[in-house]
Amino acid sequence: MSHSPTVELAMDLIRRASVTPDDAGCQALMMARLKPLGFAGESMRFGEVDNLWARKGSDGPVLAFAGHTDVVPTGPEKNWAHPPFEPGIHEGFLYGRGAADMKGSLAAFVTACERFIAAHPDHQGSIALLITSDEEGPAQHGTVKVVEALEARGEKMDWCLIGEPSSTHQVGDVIKNGRRGSLHGYLTVHGIQGHVAYPHLAENPVHRASPALTELAGTQWDQGNEFFPATTFQITRMEAGTGSNVIPGELLVHFNFRYCTENTADSLKTRVQAILENHGLRYDLQWHLSGEPFLTAEGALVEAAQTAIRAVTGRETVLSTAGGTSDGRFIAPTGAQVLELGPLNATIHKIDECVKAEDLDTLSQIYERMLRELLV
Repeated sequence: MSHSPTVELAMDLIRRASVTPDDAGCQALMMARLKPLGFAGESMRFGEVDNLWARKGSDGPVLAFAGHTDVVPTGPEKNWAHPPFEPGIHEGFLYGRGAADMKGSLAAFVTACERFIAAHPDHQGSIALLITSDEEGPAQHGTVKVVEALEARGEKMDWCLIGEPSSTHQVGDVIKNGRRGSLHGYLTVHGIQGHVAYPHLAENPVHRASPALTELAGTQWDQGNEFFPATTFQITRMEAGTGSNVIPGELLVHFNFRYCTENTADSLKTRVQAILENHGLRYDLQWHLSGEPFLTAEGALVEAAQTAIRAVTGRETVLSTAGGTSDGRFIAPTGAQVLELGPLNATIHKIDECVKAEDLDTLSQIYERMLRELLV
């Protein structure tokens, strides 16, 4: 049975078991389609991670499509009704690991470029693709390293469209024009270990820390703004104790902030440390910043997406900053306008991940129309 070029390419990509950080040949497959269109491909390998920077044109403005070939592990394959790396279409849905996140979008990038360049061989500016195999993992040798290399040689993106699955009910009903920041804290509260029968000779760090943790959990960090929900604090791990008759000597607490532009990483750190100090705790605290919040409130990229979605689907779109982090956090600080637009996210990371096959064709048409809006 024949399928559209977008669906066929998506199936070819899904067949490659590219679990982080293994690209499994996906980038080479994409480059084989892009090279005849005039793209120059540059492989950038950092550590165990394969990255691709492919560009057609040398002038600005630069519209870059960004995405990842890596996928999350499948879990027990016996639980899949449809084998994760044997793509197939059932009742109109394309099944396979990465169908929605995000090999379907990668295929739509390529076929949109093929049609657009065939129709507009002398288009303005440049088209680029930034593809990594380290988005679902540590994200230390992927997009962040490519951006650093591009910045070092003065190569800039004006607009960046990321193919993350942004849609909720219909393709294009939601686009992500920003993301919250993510700040992790790793807290160790020190006490004095002892026998439970002699608490006066010990100091229980769980008891000592509980009021401070309650205050942290109950604090309103901000009220959000018109683009972002309020900042949230969540404890993700607690660990203490060595036995039933032993008062622990240490309490380990891991927590995370998902924060909006009303706060900064430094302002949150300062407030947390003030609360801990006010409760008289003895502690060590390490921080890890996964990404600052970013926002593309308005501009040519948002307008092009809205126009393209309206033209292709007839529907209006909603701007959102909800959800987790994405590689946009590495690209936005360069000054590029960043937007996420992809298929439905209902099955991402799940058993029997799938996407409606016709949605990939719709997505490709939206991408093609955005190219037209920005580069013609």
